[in-house]
Amino acid sequence: MSCCSTDGNCSTETAATPATPGSTTVYSVAGMTCGHCKATLTKEIGALEGVTAVEVDLETGQVAVTTLGAPDDALLAKVVDEAGYELTGRAA
Repeated sequence: MSCCSTDGNCSTETAATPATPGSTTVYSVAGMTCGHCKATLTKEIGALEGVTAVEVDLETGQVAVTTLGAPDDALLAKVVDEAGYELTGRAA
């Protein structure tokens, strides 16, 4: 099967990945060192109401949280702290 249509136009573009709805806020989190840390924070933050996505970057020490509405920084800090890490604030 060819990627070109019968009129000679080539359509090799792939479908765009659907965006996660909401707004994303990036936080700095101290104490993350391994895959277990990443999995723990993804699970705990992802369980919060209104959170639609969590991306943990161990190298930068940042966690991107996508929420349907405005994020609750105090609640996020509490959940992160209870998981054994420290939310040090929003990333610049």
